[in-house]
Parts: sequence; structure tokens; C-alpha cells
Amino acid sequence: MIILGTNSIKDTGFDVANSLRFNTGSSDYLNRTATSGNRQVATFSGWVKKSSEGVDTNRVFLEYNSGTNYFEIRFREGSSRETIRIYEELNGSTGFELITNREFADLGAWYHIVVAIDTTQGTAANRIKLYINGVQETSFATETYPAQNYNVQMNVADKAVQIGAYSFAGSNYFAGYMSEMVWLDGTAASITDLGEFDSDSGIWKPINVSGLTFGNNGFYLEFKQAGTGTNASGMGADTSGNTNHFAVNNLTAIDQTTDTCTNNFITLNPLVESTSQTDNQVYSEGNTIIIPNSTDNYGTGFSTIGLKGGKWYWEAQIVWNGTSNNANFPRTIGFCTENYRFNYSYLGQDEESWGIIFADASTDIWRLEHGGSSGDISGATTMANGGTMNLALDLDNGKFYVGYNGTFFTSGDPTSGATGTGAIATLTATDLSKFLFPAVTNATNTTYYKFNFGNPAYSISSSNTDGNGYGNFEYAVPSGYLSINTKNLAEVNG
Repeated sequence: MIILGTNSIKDTGFDVANSLRFNTGSSDYLNRTATSGNRQVATFSGWVKKSSEGVDTNRVFLEYNSGTNYFEIRFREGSSRETIRIYEELNGSTGFELITNREFADLGAWYHIVVAIDTTQGTAANRIKLYINGVQETSFATETYPAQNYNVQMNVADKAVQIGAYSFAGSNYFAGYMSEMVWLDGTAASITDLGEFDSDSGIWKPINVSGLTFGNNGFYLEFKQAGTGTNASGMGADTSGNTNHFAVNNLTAIDQTTDTCTNNFITLNPLVESTSQTDNQVYSEGNTIIIPNSTDNYGTGFSTIGLKGGKWYWEAQIVWNGTSNNANFPRTIGFCTENYRFNYSYLGQDEESWGIIFADASTDIWRLEHGGSSGDISGATTMANGGTMNLALDLDNGKFYVGYNGTFFTSGDPTSGATGTGAIATLTATDLSKFLFPAVTNATNTTYYKFNFGNPAYSISSSNTDGNGYGNFEYAVPSGYLSINTKNLAEVNG
């Protein structure tokens, strides 16, 4: 099992509040039209968390006026995993190209990508520099630099500038999260102008860049505004002072999240072991939704980060066609250990997983599945399309609580500690010695769960945070429980 996304730090120093979540299937992207600027010197800086791998469509930044004249920064499908490519095409020929040897497979971590361009430099390798998480890349599978004083296809009047898209190709869009997107027109910035290594953890982190010189086409996108208009109140608002605002295409309010490069929320993990039960699942909304392929049943997915100790809360919205046939229910939702190997039809069929199933619509029966056996849960309630599951996992006391629309089953009280009032499952010391991963098995491509780990994949009518002020939930978070993100994990685990 792969444990991902552990590259964030404690709540210290500069904090990034927001990100945007891009969906390939929704054709999400930002765009504006450039004006005349410096074509020899510029810097791109952006934080990204991918949610897809190996599809060769993860465009980060693009400036173009046709399919044969453009400059791009993107992830590119390599021999096994995605590499990073910096490329210019001019009149159908390559202007320059860098493709990393290093591959970037982690779908749970944030990457800081910096491209510093200065074609006035006498040394070819100094004309384009690529940094990933504060470290300069020096090993490339393809390494072709521009000539000295070369005019790059950037900062050109009337050219389209896009973030998250390669739209003139019709279907190539970024899948994942972006925050702190910066463009400096006329400055080849030092990497220390854009980030720093944390003194305690050694992890690369963002710093305040608002005081940089942005230049004519420069922008600073913080994604902190709520609107969609091309102005200071839109999600694509430029806060550099240049008013180089971006138009927002197909992004909605739920795509603005608090999952950022300074507080990384868990998502589902597409890098699962492929078996007959997990193959060809469709992930969306930044890997907060997993839907079985139309040819598959019982697709199981698990989270990017495992848990040990602490008290944790998350929610999931039910998508259900209302059919009372048992096979058509959203299957099981719960968690599994690090040893779960997807050898079973659904969550709860082995000793390494626990799952809750709505087993019979006609009699409103909920069941706990664990170790291949099941038991009915008292206090049944009618499930409906759009209803919300409430999940509370107390790893300090080894108790698991499940509710529906804000009421826990069996009069459960997640705050009851070792007493475990109404807990539907009690974990052993052996269970608690392992990493535990929130997980789900969906039944069909029409019956599934949409997850909310504090970064909801769906619209909610309320806004409840945990005790530390993190997350965005439909229902009140039980006292002492936290949303699953790296700041809370750092607090719990020291």
C-alpha cells in the first residue's frame, strides 16, 4: 500500500488559504490575453497537486496563438510515470525543450514548480532553469536550450495565456489542485525569492511573494475570491496590483478549496493495486469521488494518508438511484489497514477492513461488515439520494461511529471516550498498531459516495469546521475530532 501526500508542515510561518480544484472532464481552466512584455526574461512559479497519472494531458501553463506557436509547462507521460516538460514550438519546429529524467507520481503531495527564463545568459544551461520543491533539476532526458537573446513565445501581445489547459487541442486539461500561481514579466527570480526550507522539517514551503516585481504581464493568483467574473472579485483575480485578471472557465464554488500547499487534505488514491475488483475506476473532483467503470462492480478505493492515533471525522454524500435491489445500493464505506490487498469483492470481507452497508431498503437495515461476517445495526434510518454519512474514528480509544444526516446510529456518542457509547465497532490493539485508511467500495456506476474530508466534492448548505478551524462540513464535527489534513496530523503525531 502506498502512503502519499506527507510533504506539508506544521502551522508555522506563511499560510496559503485557498486552491482551485480542476477537473479534466469538466474542461476547467483559466485564461487571459497577454500584452507586450519582456520576451527574454520571465519566471513562472506555481504549486500543484496532481489527481491523475499517465494520461499525458496535465497542462499547467500555456501561452499560444496557434497550435504551432506556443510555450508550455506541463506534466508529460514518460516511460512509466509522468515527467515535467518545458517546451516551445515555433512555426511547427522546436524552439527549446527540457524533459526531466525524474518522474513525478505522487498524487497526494504538492509540487512547487519554478521555471526561471533568461535567454541573455551566456551559458546555455542558465537560460532556462527548472526547480521542483526548491531543488534545481539538472538531469534531463531531453535537453535543448534556446539561443542567446532568443525571444520566447511569452509576453506577446494578444496571445492567449492559459492555466490548466491546452484548449486549442480540444481536450487536454489539468486534473488536480493549484495554488499560489505567479508570473514575473522581466525578472528571472532566485528560488529563494519564491520559497524556503522549513528549519525544523527541511520541507520546502511557500513564502509571501506579494512584494516581488511582477512586470507588465505579471500576475499573482491566490484564488481567495469567491466570484467567477474577470475582475477583482473573481476566483481568477490577480492580486499583484496589475489587474491582470483571468477568466474562469467551468469552475464553480465547490472547486475553491482549503486544500493547499501549506495544509494538505487527504483524498482518495488512484495508485491502487490493480485487481479485478479495482481496475478501471473513474476518479474525479480532485480524487474525492470514485465511480466504478460501467463494466465493473465493487470498485474499492482508499485514502492517500494513513492514520495512527487521534480522533478523525469525515462525511460522504450518497448517490443512489433508489432501487431496492440489494446489489444497487452504494456498497460499503469505512476504512482498511495498510495490509488490505483488494483481494475481496468489497470492504469488510476480511480482517483488514471495516465497512458499513445499507443492506435492505425495504426494512431500512444497516450492517457492519468485518472479517467476512456482518451484523445488523440498531437504530435504522431510511437512506435517500443526497443524504450524508457521518464517520467518526477514535483511534485513541479504538472506537468507530457512523451516523446519517447528523445523527449517529445506536445513539452513538463519539465523545464518550473509552466507554464507547453506541460505537458500532471496537478495534483491537493489533488493529491500532497499523495505519488505517478511510476507504470505500462502490457498487455500480450509478450508486456511489462523494467524499468530504473537509474539502467537499459537492455543494453543502452549512459550513462547519473542526476545533482547529479546518475543513468545511455539512454537520457539526464532534468535539475533539479533526479533519484529516497535514496540519492536524502534525499536531496529533508531534
